[in-house]
Amino acid sequence: MRQSLPCHEEDPELWFAESPAQLELAKTFCAPCPVRDTCLAGALDRAEPWGVWGGEIFDRGVVIARKRPRGRPRKVTAA
Repeated sequence: MRQSLPCHEEDPELWFAESPAQLELAKTFCAPCPVRDTCLAGALDRAEPWGVWGGEIFDRGVVIARKRPRGRPRKVTAA
């Protein structure tokens, strides 16, 4: 019997999204995955440039905790 892998069942674009919220969602799908550790190890070996691999976000080949939205942060105005 074949195992169900979240990255094969869900929208594959989710693992390579620009939106931080979508990347976080992909990470939650990875959490129960039976090949999570193998996936992460392979991504590290291959120095994957971007995407979610093994429940971690890769950006420019480096694992990052979370992705920031694009653009500059909004100015906070004092009231």
